[in-house]
This record gives sequence, C-alpha cells and structure tokens, in this order.
Amino acid sequence: MIKAIQNIFSIPELRRRVLFTLCMLAVYRVGCHVPTPGVDAQVLAKFFEGTEGTLLGLVSAFTGGALERMTVFALGIMPYISASIILQLLAVVFEPVERLKNEGEQGRKVLTRWTRYGTIFLSIIQGTGIAIGLQTMRGPAGEFVVPDQGMGFILLTVITLTAGTAFIMWLGEQITERGIGNGISLIIFAGIVANMPAAIVNSVRLLRTGALTPLVGIAVLVLMIAVIMAIVFMERGQRRLPIHYAKRVVGMRNYGGQTSHLPLKVNMSGVIPPIFASSIIMFPATVANLVDVTWVQTLASMMTPDHWLYNVFFVALIIFFCYFYTAVTFNPVDVAENVKKQGGYIPGIRPGKPTADYIDIVLGRLTFAGAIYISAVCVLPTILIGEFGLPFYFGGTSLLIVVGVGMDTASQIEAHLISRSYEGFMKGVTLKGRHG
Repeated sequence: MIKAIQNIFSIPELRRRVLFTLCMLAVYRVGCHVPTPGVDAQVLAKFFEGTEGTLLGLVSAFTGGALERMTVFALGIMPYISASIILQLLAVVFEPVERLKNEGEQGRKVLTRWTRYGTIFLSIIQGTGIAIGLQTMRGPAGEFVVPDQGMGFILLTVITLTAGTAFIMWLGEQITERGIGNGISLIIFAGIVANMPAAIVNSVRLLRTGALTPLVGIAVLVLMIAVIMAIVFMERGQRRLPIHYAKRVVGMRNYGGQTSHLPLKVNMSGVIPPIFASSIIMFPATVANLVDVTWVQTLASMMTPDHWLYNVFFVALIIFFCYFYTAVTFNPVDVAENVKKQGGYIPGIRPGKPTADYIDIVLGRLTFAGAIYISAVCVLPTILIGEFGLPFYFGGTSLLIVVGVGMDTASQIEAHLISRSYEGFMKGVTLKGRHG
C-alpha cells in the first residue's frame, strides 16, 4: 500500500487530481457545518434525537449530518440524484429524451443541462417543504425550532438550501472533470464516511464500559470484514454469455470468426433499490413526527427497524425495485438486435427474438440473486441490532455505497498507474506499458 501511494504521488497529473479531489471534499465538509440563518440549533438537535429510523434520519446520514444540523448543505446531493433518475426513466417512456440519449456527446450535454434545471426545481420544492416544516417543529419543552417565523424565513431558507445544493452539484462536476473518480458518488461517500468515526468511538466506549465483551467485539469485526468481502465479490460478479461472430468476406478480406462474451452483472441496479425502498418504508415514521394522529402513530410503530413487518416490507420493496430498475435500464431486445446486426449469435440460440428471450431469462435469474444479496446486506444490521443488541453500524445501504464508490475510485487510480507503467494495487503483479 505504501508503494502504491508513492506511485500515485510520483505522477504529477495523478497527484494534482488526487489533491484537487481531497480539497473539494474538504470544502464540502466545511459547508456541512455552516448553519442556515434563523434556526435554533439546540432545539433542532433535540428534535432530531427522535428521528432515527425515519426518512429524515436516512437523508441526514447521506448528507453527513448536514440535515440534522440544518446547514446550507442540508438538502445534500439528493435532488441531483432524483433528477438524474427521473431523466433515466423518461428516456424509456418518452421518445425525445431517448433520442437525445442516443445522440452521443451533444445529447449528453443537453441531458446534463436538463438535469441541472431539474435539480434546481426539486431543490426549490424540497427547500420550501423543509422551511414550512421547520416552522411547525417543536422541542421537548414546546419551544419552536424557528423563533422568528414568517414568509421572510421561508424565502431565505429556500434560497440558502437551493444555493447549497447547486454548489454541491458544481463541486461534484469539478471533481469528475478535474479530479479522480465520480464527483457525485464521492460526495455521498464523504457524507457517509463522516459518520463512521462516531460509530467506532461508540463501539470502543461500549468495550471499555463492559457493555460489549471483547469476544463479541471480535465477532462483530470479523462479521464486518466478511460483509465487505461479500460485497466486493458480488459487485464484481457477472455472468458472461458467449457470443460467436460468423465469418464474412468483404472484398479481399475476411471479417468475423471471433468469440467474445456479453457480461451481465449480478447486481445490475446498484444501490438504487435500497434507497428507494428505504425512502418509501420510512415515510410513515417521518409523517408520525409531524402529525399527531392515532392510526398514523400505530402504523409508524409497526414500520420501525426493530419490527418484523418492517423487514418483510423492506425486502419485498428491494426485490421489486431491483427488477423494476433493471427492466428500465437494460433492454434485452435492443441488445439482441445489436448482436444480430454485428453478425453475432449465442451458441445454441437463434438470433433475434429467441436471443432476447434467452437474455431476459438469464437476466431475471441474476436479478433475483442480486436482490437477495442486497436484501441480506441491508437487513443484517437491523437484525443484529434489534434481535441481538449488537452495535453493528457498518452495513446496509451506506456500506454498499462506500464499498462501491471505493472500488470505482481505486479502479480509476489503477488505470492511471497502468497507463504510466507503474505497479498497480495488486500485490505481486507488475503491470508494464507498451515500452516497458
């Protein structure tokens, strides 16, 4: 690892990219502590003590605690992600958006501009809802979170939160263009990782006080490592369908006669299903914090992480969104048509519709395996904490995002090292360039 770090900083371009990325992430973390004007931070902290397991708690975790402190970055990058997902769905059902998606670089620029507009629009809507909601929040003693209420506070809050989200979006784009890795993903990564030191300190405190025995602590550590290894294995796992290309004679040359493969990932949908599932299933608990209605409170008590009904619905929603998002983003008919146009075929399968049906069957089986894997990782912390009382904070959607982003960033750094004939991260393997 030390040799790899030395290789990174020995390349001027890669060194500049890494340092630029770290500086932009530092700016983001500083902004997560700049408070929004007009909010009583102490009363707000007391209010958020009861939001664990709700949508507010989930968003606060993704923003690195910015929502809990109601800072200028309280909305985080979630409006940008929502706008991107909406455009992806529109590309499937709306022909003009699909046409732009297939126009290459020019179409990508237009979609990027639309995503920015959608981010600002969603930020204004969400900022307005947060501003109105803040004026209704009270602390345990009945004190208001916003002492000076009115239209002025709402307008100031909307402008502040929208500007904060726009600035985060700009930071992410700058990291992607001038840094290393995907900027938006790294910002989410930084927000999640910022909460991990507190979880580690809490675990150490439990060990010192005797609430957690050393044997159980070692078991939790081993389980955490095993979960990370399982995530890495599954995220890299894929089914490779063999593709054979028939020989063609064009003029005096022969083309084709080669063998390739079509890679199908086990987890085609990434972390989108657990994020959607968490947002939906935590909605009753979020409403219960704002509305004092008996049946809402009863429903919210059943939809808490320590209730079995929560886990059942959570797993069901994850499986549903895995199939839904995979169907939206991957079209077996288009893939089969492209293979047919290139003169390829799957051995034993006729080109055209039979190939599309075969790919669809294989994809359905892979999606089911990926959905079970995601469900197990997301439900594991809830079971360990609720049923066994173990302080296992290192699982769920957050760990999926952290490991996935870490692997992608490491792959990009590896590519820079390989292109300059440096040893990569793989121990014992030296990768040399063309003139090595």
